[in-house]
Amino acid sequence: MNNLEENFSPEKRAAVLVETLPYIQHFSGEVVVVKLGGNAMVDDELASQFAQDIVLMQSVGIKPVVVHGGAPQIGSMLDRLGMKSQFVDGLRVTDSDTLDVARMVLVGKVNRDIVSSINVHGPLAVGVSGEDAGLITATSRHENLGFVGEIQAINPTIVNDLLKEGHIPVVSSIGADEKGQAYNINADTVASSLAAALKAKRILYLTDIEGLRADMEDPKSHVSEITAFDLQVMIDDGTISGGMIPKAEACLEAVKAGVGSAHMVDGRISHVILLELFTDSGIGTMVLPDQEKKNDS
Repeated sequence: MNNLEENFSPEKRAAVLVETLPYIQHFSGEVVVVKLGGNAMVDDELASQFAQDIVLMQSVGIKPVVVHGGAPQIGSMLDRLGMKSQFVDGLRVTDSDTLDVARMVLVGKVNRDIVSSINVHGPLAVGVSGEDAGLITATSRHENLGFVGEIQAINPTIVNDLLKEGHIPVVSSIGADEKGQAYNINADTVASSLAAALKAKRILYLTDIEGLRADMEDPKSHVSEITAFDLQVMIDDGTISGGMIPKAEACLEAVKAGVGSAHMVDGRISHVILLELFTDSGIGTMVLPDQEKKNDS
């Protein structure tokens, strides 16, 4: 027997299945929000595996909700159209023309692609924009940014209705104010706010790194578990910087609002959602409320 056959021996396969059982029981009937980003959105094989993971979650009684952005896809479309982007503090200034492109890409392209990849496995996924049924009420984040929005309120009724009907909601990060003006909103923030409104058990952020590091330059300093307090310290002292700050802050917002735990995982790893949810060791970084420990979560 070669090494590959040994690694996938019947005994080891059975052990994996047994290991998943308590987690399946633990999460059955619970809402789990998954924010899709990074390579998992643009790599066809990873996108297919993501869809498989989401469908498997639903098939064992979990209620998955997918949230997505699409900044790279928006940037690519703007380039194709010859529209130059301006940035303020790392945020794209969104005028009315740029907003039209963002809505077209997020709602009409990215959302449809995710829905289609899930529905290969059955008529399960339904695409939803934050503009639909008053899901996300937004306001301008800052006048210098144009139609970049921040969340005022979440009305999760449409998502809850879809979950009750056995569907998988796929939510794009566009919201609107009370007058109907649309805004493009950071998808990490949308995911954390929606998870809180849905009283989700877990929220997972798919990124392009393996999770948090105590030293961002040292791959061996991976942090597998951290409290909200200690995570805030890492933000305040500059250990976490750049593009990881919004994700770290979104994790904090989620657990402070009552979500059981928030997880940052490497979306480049095959079936990373299943590995994080259904194995003893997990694979990313788990952020817990300050009063909880892993065994209580």
